[in-house]
Amino acid sequence: MERPEPELIRQSWRAVSRSPLEHGTVLFALQPSLPSGWDPGRVARASLSLLSLPWQVMLVIDTAVTNVEDLSSLEEYLAGLGRKHRAVGVKLSSFSTVGESLLYMLEKCLGPAFTPAMRAAWSQLYGLVVAAMSRGWDGE
Repeated sequence: MERPEPELIRQSWRAVSRSPLEHGTVLFALQPSLPSGWDPGRVARASLSLLSLPWQVMLVIDTAVTNVEDLSSLEEYLAGLGRKHRAVGVKLSSFSTVGESLLYMLEKCLGPAFTPAMRAAWSQLYGLVVAAMSRGWDGE
């Protein structure tokens, strides 16, 4: 997969990350069916809170943005997240839903500033994050 353009990622993230929890909540509000893939009992046993789920997603995205020029440094971290997601019963299809919601949230927050090049950069970044998480999911 092609590497995302770091400056496009950073520029757009600075514009939306002033209030990451607010935007993370928007991300999940756009896809109300997303949390239904979670079994609350399993989530509770894993010490995850659905109330903090948008915040957790935004923190992972922020970590990826911070390391956009060296995503390989996050390989173990992301693989570990994949294992945790699998353990609590998250379906792999949820990653696609979150990715679509992320792009939609960025588009709504940035308006015309969210260019096709910026969309491509975010798609690349998110694809690399999901690929690393999936490797942990698969036990690689």
